[in-house]
Amino acid sequence: MAEHALRLDKWLWFARLTKSRTVAQALCESRHVRLNGRVVERSSTQVRPGQVLTLPLGEQIRVVRVDALPERRGPYGEACRAYTELTPALN
Repeated sequence: MAEHALRLDKWLWFARLTKSRTVAQALCESRHVRLNGRVVERSSTQVRPGQVLTLPLGEQIRVVRVDALPERRGPYGEACRAYTELTPALN
């Protein structure tokens, strides 16, 4: 049985965590993204449900768990169902 996966750059764009796929590719290749604690070096890295991503977005570091592999870049509400926010609250 084949395990379902999606390129990380596509997943970031589909989940609306980046504004464009080009930005997602640059982010992945910047070596600032971690997938399950390991540094990501290529935008073609495969992501699967259950994995945890740590990435810089704007002024903060976001931690999200991949919950789904969207088939398209849908509306914001649909995109939010692709992940669970694990970023600790800053209080």
